[in-house]
Amino acid sequence: MKTILLLPFLLMCLPQGQSPVISSDGSQVTVLSFKWFKDRQSIEQTNAGGTGPVAAMIPANKNFERNRRANTSPGERDPNLDTVDGRSAALEQAVQESRVPKPVDGFAYRARIHNTSGKVIEGIFWEYQFQEVANPTAVARRQFLCGVSIKPEKDKDLQAFSLKGPSDVVSVGTLSSKSTNLFEEKVVINRVEYADGSSWQRQDWNSGEVRLSYARAVATPWGTEMCRGL
Repeated sequence: MKTILLLPFLLMCLPQGQSPVISSDGSQVTVLSFKWFKDRQSIEQTNAGGTGPVAAMIPANKNFERNRRANTSPGERDPNLDTVDGRSAALEQAVQESRVPKPVDGFAYRARIHNTSGKVIEGIFWEYQFQEVANPTAVARRQFLCGVSIKPEKDKDLQAFSLKGPSDVVSVGTLSSKSTNLFEEKVVINRVEYADGSSWQRQDWNSGEVRLSYARAVATPWGTEMCRGL
């Protein structure tokens, strides 16, 4: 994502509500297929893996384990738990357990693309669009930023996860429609970052719309994910 990291400077230089005309040519990225589906994923844990203090050695430890096996009784308590270090370890364990990610319900968006250019792609800004059949003026856009490496004439499957579904607000006309296809769907490539430092951007894409969401997306180190939502 070396070239993508250059974008903050570009965005800061842009007047609000305007986009630069980087190229009048096509993106040279062909969308081969796309789909979305309900999914469940876990948010990656941060600052995990720490260990609490080791309980102090006290005289009662010497015979506790030996006597415990021979004289186990209900309610028997490890004397280490009542020490300062023991209570600190229990507190630390509780904190670590609270950080364990829990699966969240959301939506997965996928697009298979082909690089028709002669250059290696390192980053792509794209969006999944939903247009209501009964109300064509209602269009939901799910935008994503992906750090990828796509060689010339090669395909790549982009996948992103979002808590947002096809539409935040569905019109009454769409809900009452008997058609099973409530939306017309398409994937649009907004910007392409190349390994040589060059880039292409769709002329009618307003990069100012993602100024703040882009800053949030790159504010933390990337893990194993390929794409992040904007």
